[in-house]
Amino acid sequence: MSDLDVRPAAITDLPAVVALLADDPLGAERESPDDLAPYRAAFRRLADDPNQHLVVAVRDAKVVGTLQLTVVPGLSRRGTVRSIIEGVRIHADERGSGLGTQLIQWAVDESRRQGCRLVQLTSDATRTDAHRFYERLGFTPSHVGFKLAL
Repeated sequence: MSDLDVRPAAITDLPAVVALLADDPLGAERESPDDLAPYRAAFRRLADDPNQHLVVAVRDAKVVGTLQLTVVPGLSRRGTVRSIIEGVRIHADERGSGLGTQLIQWAVDESRRQGCRLVQLTSDATRTDAHRFYERLGFTPSHVGFKLAL
């Protein structure tokens, strides 16, 4: 995997990132790769926030993976800084190659570098393969998540 580069996403990566987000049954229902305007606005907000790290995994000049890492300072757990991993997507051609493991390891390493003491993530309840993947990497299903659409 030495030919893989994990780097901050650039605005020029946006079409590829959105395509990755849309390339699964859940994403196909909620993403709109034909209209990048809302994604550009979101990208600018992320780029302006030093606690947001949108990264891409690139191989042979092609975006093959992405995730967002958010660093969250807090008071609980004696002022523990935590990170949240979101939007993990791997190109269909790369699934099962170890790329997902490498991308999550990048996020864990970056979290340590940022002074985080806890890394957390959520995964849709229907993504049972993803749940097994995260557990294999040492994550524990310790909480129940809730959402409220606004």
